[in-house]
Amino acid sequence: MDARDFIQVGTAAERTLVVPPERTVGHFVPGMPMVYATPMMILEMEMASGDAIRGRLQPGWVTVGTEVNVRHLAAALVGATVRTTSKVIAVERRVIRFEVAAFEGERKLGEGQHARGLINVAKFNERLGAT
Repeated sequence: MDARDFIQVGTAAERTLVVPPERTVGHFVPGMPMVYATPMMILEMEMASGDAIRGRLQPGWVTVGTEVNVRHLAAALVGATVRTTSKVIAVERRVIRFEVAAFEGERKLGEGQHARGLINVAKFNERLGAT
């Protein structure tokens, strides 16, 4: 399967999240500030990337995250509305590369790149011995 046959550079998606307490660093690490946690921001970036291409995948195929290179630039408090964007910047045979960012209003909270690998679910599960 070659992703270049059905995913185009420029394909994009965005997600919006109101930061809940359970997505803050203080939720995971007692004594830390109750601000949007870096891993949670990256999760939204990965989810937006998946959203951008999900409708273009063949039945039985999905993508999984394979690379993350993200800078967390600014904090966001509980209750902040965070908009996360993702845009396809390169398509290789089975790797799709994205430019990702997160914003609170016009203020950039994070930016970077993310890659997802194209896999056949049945073959992947068989190889891992999963059901």
